[in-house]
This record gives sequence, C-alpha cells and structure tokens, in this order.
Amino acid sequence: MWLLALNWSLRFFFASALDHEEQPAQRSAAELEELVIVIQSQRNSYHARRSHQRKEEILHEAANLGQGLPVVLLLHELSDYEGNWSILPVLPLLSAIYGASASWLIFVEEETTVVLHVLLRVLKRYSVQEEWFLGHRLHDNKPSIIHHYYFSEDTTSFGYPDPAAGWALSAPLYQRLAERIQNENLKSDFTIDLTHEIALFIWEEGRGPKMTAVPEFCAETRDNCATTFSTYLPNCGDPVSKNNLFVAVKTCEKFHSVRVPVVKSTWEKDAAYLEYYSDVSDDSIPTIYLGVPNTERGHCGKTFAIMRRFLSEAVPNVDWLLIVDDDTLISLPRLRQLLQCYNPKEAVSLGEKYGYGLMQNGYSYTTGGGGIVLSRTAVSRLLSSGCSCYSDDAPDDMVLGRCLTSIGVPITHSPLFHQAQPDDYSGTRISPKHSISFHKHWNIDPLAVYRNWLQDLELRDEL
Repeated sequence: MWLLALNWSLRFFFASALDHEEQPAQRSAAELEELVIVIQSQRNSYHARRSHQRKEEILHEAANLGQGLPVVLLLHELSDYEGNWSILPVLPLLSAIYGASASWLIFVEEETTVVLHVLLRVLKRYSVQEEWFLGHRLHDNKPSIIHHYYFSEDTTSFGYPDPAAGWALSAPLYQRLAERIQNENLKSDFTIDLTHEIALFIWEEGRGPKMTAVPEFCAETRDNCATTFSTYLPNCGDPVSKNNLFVAVKTCEKFHSVRVPVVKSTWEKDAAYLEYYSDVSDDSIPTIYLGVPNTERGHCGKTFAIMRRFLSEAVPNVDWLLIVDDDTLISLPRLRQLLQCYNPKEAVSLGEKYGYGLMQNGYSYTTGGGGIVLSRTAVSRLLSSGCSCYSDDAPDDMVLGRCLTSIGVPITHSPLFHQAQPDDYSGTRISPKHSISFHKHWNIDPLAVYRNWLQDLELRDEL
C-alpha cells in the first residue's frame, strides 16, 4: 500500500519537482533553496493547523532573508499512507522528488522553531558530498526496555537525536537510505521510539554513520540556536471540565489490594467520573464485572465492553473516554489541559503512538499502558463499524489501532504519554512538568514517581 501511495505522490508532486531538477545535485555549501524541511505533522485538525502555521513562519523568515526559499513540507500531506510518521517509508518518495536538488533533509516537530540564518551557517560546516546525520544528541542513562536494551554494556556509546530539536540528513545519506528501503527485504517490527530506531537503521550495525552532535540544534531556547523548542503541553485555553471526562480503569482481582490503592491515593481524586472494571464485583472498591473473564495476555474483550458501556445510559454522557491500566500513573489536570486543544466532535484517538510492520503496510496504535484517550465520536464510529476482537485476550491497543486505521481515524501521537517508567527515557527528553502518564510499578515506589513527576497542585481545580 505504501508503495502505491509513493507512486501516487510522485505524480502529485511532479510539477513542483520540475522547479528543482535542473539545479546541481551537489554544491560545496548549502543554500536555502537546497533545504527540504519536513514538519512532522499529523492529520488531526489541531496538529494540521499548527503545522501549517509553522510552515508559514519558516517561509516568512526565508522571505525576509531574501536568499531564496526552502521547500517546506507537511509530513501528513505527502501521501495517504498513515505510516509515514515513522519517516523511513517516506524517504524513497522524498529522494525521488528532491534528490537532484536538496542537499539536506531536515525533520522538525510542529512546535520546533527554525532559525534559518543560523541553520545555514551550521550546515556549511559539513560537506554536502559526504554522509551526515546531525542532531541534538541523546543517550540512554541505563539499559531501556523501550530500546530493547540495546548497548546495555555502555548506554552512553550510542546517540540518537532529540526530535524536539530537529535532525538532518545529507543528500548522499538519505539517497542511500532510500535505496536500502526500496531494495532490501526489511523485517516487520515494532516502531516504539522513532528517532532511536532511525539512528539504529542509519548506523546499520556499524556499517553506517553514527549521529553527529550539533550544539546549535537546541531543545531549549538559548543564544546561537538553529532550532529551538517550546513545549509539548500547549496552552489552548481553560482545561476541559473534569465533568467531561470519563475514566475507565482496567484491573483484576489479584491486583485489587496492590494496585488499586495506589490509584486511590494518587490521581483518583482528580476524576469526576471513574469506574474500575474487573473480573469480579468487589463492593469495597467498588469494581464492575462486565461479563468478560480475566485474561493473562491482552484485554480486548474487556476494552470493547468498556466502550459499549461508555455509549450506554449507564454512565454520564461526556465527550472524552480515558482507558488506563491499574498500574498507570497519570496527571488528569494536565490531560484536561491538553484535551482543550482537540475538538471532541472529531474522531480522536490520542496517546503514545506505536507502529507495527510500518515498512510492510502495517498499522499504528495508541499503546495502552500510557493511557488511551478517545472522543465519543471515535468510540461511536469504531463500534458502529462492526470491527471487533478476534478473541477476548487479543491485545486491545493493537486491535483498536487496526480498527481505527481501517475506518480512517488517525492515531494522534503525544509524547507526554509514556508506556514505560521515567528512568526508561533520556533524562533530558522528558520533564516532570510536561509529562502526563507513566506505566508499570516494577522495582519503583509508584507513590514517589507520582509525587515527583505528575503531582501538580496548582493545576488541580473543581471545574
């Protein structure tokens, strides 16, 4: 499917490519016309709007410089294939259209500010005839489950770019990567942490280049930055009312005395409407049994039963549904602040986005441990589509992803949600002030994690 999308997109972009094909393939130094800046946009209307604003800001700055215009692309508009967010599937398209004219591909997020005159000065330090992979270097503080425990003997030995600061590929490198993608039989696998996996793909077990750290690629605003970043937690106005969010906690009897007390002593107090769904009814909590037995693997049957209950008259009629595990730690005030940016009349699926088999026409999904947020519109469309679990113990988050993809509902990513624990992420990448959720109680004090990372008394209110 993504190859078909590539062919369609090549035809769609052919006219614009004509403006570039007579320019030299390489020069000794980068000029604005030789830059292709790809904003890692998303299809959701809020993110699409923000990305268009960022594109206009970049082009406006370029016009003021009077040195020509870069090409600025929105990732979600390049083709119909939703898996392009993982970048690798779209490289052949970008190489085919811009390979003769673009010395650099630069990838930025929608909240990344690009300072073009500094960026040009930085890129002139690197020969455009050589393979370069540039960015703001991150490394793991310890072996991490989200990185499959790569480089466990020395986690500092491997660097990957902070997506907030942007990253760049020189023409010889992105052209070679595009050929690899087209000609090699790449394995089908999970996409979990995008820039780490891209760095691994480029490094190619030591056959390719490692990322070069560039100090002017900045995740925080300071002097002499080519890129800067604001925040992943935007201010779109007053938070969504707590009376407009329904929280569903999945649990089971063996965790009633272990995990549920953590929820009750931390974030439950911030919920107006919350129910616990278990394999037994327990009036002391209380829990609700939906007729789906507990399973040791996935919980698809239980999740679909929760969604049916959400649309029924048994619970309040609200716009937003949050589904979490009993070992998820979450800040509901921050979540309600984030939800103000989204239109509940749209079909919205929000959380930490993972992908499966995206190089082979796979699909994306919101990973369950960090929390799955669905608008009532999305739940209604999903259930009315007839899509369902193939078994009660199927992985609920992946089945939801396949169902939503099949009916054209985009999976919207927010890096504020976390499937793993704080220590599994680079310390410079996550912020105690700008995180919404973490997952798992293994070998940690969950009360301390909540207190240090998620408790935000000034955001709590009675709306």
